[in-house]
Amino acid sequence: MPAETAPQDRLWMAFPTGGYTLGDTADAAHAARSTWAAVANAAVEFEPVTMVVDPDDVGIAARYLHPDVEVLTAPLNDAWMRDIGPTFVLDQDGSLGAVDWVFNGWGAQDWARWDKDALIAGEVSGRADARHIVSALVNEGGGIQVDGEGTVLVTETVQLDPGRNPGLSRADVEAELARTIGATHVVWLPRGLARDSERFGTRGHVDIVAAIPSPGTLLVHSQQDPRHPDFQVSRDIIEHLRTTRDAAGREWNIIEVPAPETLWDDEGFVDYSYINHVVVNGGVIACTFADPNDDKALQILAEAYPGRRVVGIDARELFARGGGIHCITQQQPAAS
Repeated sequence: MPAETAPQDRLWMAFPTGGYTLGDTADAAHAARSTWAAVANAAVEFEPVTMVVDPDDVGIAARYLHPDVEVLTAPLNDAWMRDIGPTFVLDQDGSLGAVDWVFNGWGAQDWARWDKDALIAGEVSGRADARHIVSALVNEGGGIQVDGEGTVLVTETVQLDPGRNPGLSRADVEAELARTIGATHVVWLPRGLARDSERFGTRGHVDIVAAIPSPGTLLVHSQQDPRHPDFQVSRDIIEHLRTTRDAAGREWNIIEVPAPETLWDDEGFVDYSYINHVVVNGGVIACTFADPNDDKALQILAEAYPGRRVVGIDARELFARGGGIHCITQQQPAAS
């Protein structure tokens, strides 16, 4: 699996169609559609974007999306393409593959529906003309972060979740990650952020906690306010990461990215995070929160991804629904 900074052919997304993501009111639906579209419309300035749209929503999507965003129709339950779509890989000859993980609603959560979403990875794989690589591992794209050199970050509470992979050991997971994405070195985080561990969370996705902007460097979420439960959580994760190495044996250069100053929303402590950004050709599409720390975080990202233009998108409506910009996108690396 290449690093996100490698050249890309396309960015894949899915348009919100129903359930808790769309919400119960017209205003909530408009807010969701507007935010998903804002990400797509920003990304299409950098590279092609394909939006998977439920057949019933094609007319609605057209009112929100830039005309340059390609639309592919397929039945959907939800709109988190990082998790329901395939994880793209390149063979040694540069040909494109697509890993189709088992998706079961983030560990068969009682509020999730996934009968349609479980088929999206195969659909996208075919449309991308990629070799379809079927995995028996229950996993999501938000549960892994890679450096393109064999290192992968994962979380014990995700890949070893009894609701996902009962009975599997670390060795079992590592062997499948080696087979599917070429991982030669797995770094296990003990857990994810506090809100992500609650009922409507993913149980610990790494892509809200840490990102690898370049080999040997980690961007890590750092909650600065001791009133927030992630104050201790983020410190524990950072201290743990200091004990680990990458595939090349390097100690990590850890760059702490301060969390937004905002601590609460209507549901409790937030998990707002600037880590959950997506890299595109020549750019970075990043989360903002109308927060005093937005500018500081965007500057950190600009320095971590030199030569790329950083575009901020207000992601509060995404996080209110359980994720961020990285969660709703999936990059397709350039094949040769």
